[in-house]
Amino acid sequence: MKKYLALTLLAALAAPALAEPAGYTIDGNHTFPAFEVDHLGFSTQRGRFNKTSGRIVLDLAARQGTVDVTIDAASIDMGFAKWNENMRGENYFNTAAHPAIHFKSERLVFDNDTPVAAEGTITLLGVTRPLSLALTRFRCGPHPLNKRETCGADITAQLKRSDFGMTKYIPSVGDDIRLVIAVEAFRE
Repeated sequence: MKKYLALTLLAALAAPALAEPAGYTIDGNHTFPAFEVDHLGFSTQRGRFNKTSGRIVLDLAARQGTVDVTIDAASIDMGFAKWNENMRGENYFNTAAHPAIHFKSERLVFDNDTPVAAEGTITLLGVTRPLSLALTRFRCGPHPLNKRETCGADITAQLKRSDFGMTKYIPSVGDDIRLVIAVEAFRE
């Protein structure tokens, strides 16, 4: 009986700690925002950003959370140097004047106990607009190599680049942009 009471007391004391919000730091080695855009109706061109940082707070018990992510716009990678230089220029990401792309969300949408969307805003080229990110494959658990608690997901979203003033070569280079992002984050 004493053993049962001790275990019950221990479980009761531990329960609030499990329900507390947990902070996660974006793993820049496994988080790559990528985008797709139509090119002259012939192909879908893809690019990605190689430097991302940020923080996610999850309170799974309360079905709440926040996301704050910064993408280094100059880390754009289109596959070869000349194209990267063009994309950093004034006609596209204008990284000299706008070095960062920022996404911030104060609202996660849940389906039962699983986050399925992050509703927030994205700031690109100094313009802030609403953006909803769809989350799939969301999973938290111990990382098999370093044993730290890790959460990850695949993210998709759609936006129009013209909404941010990026209009060069529309419609030859498409206005509709599809975002595809792999994200992983370690518990702090």
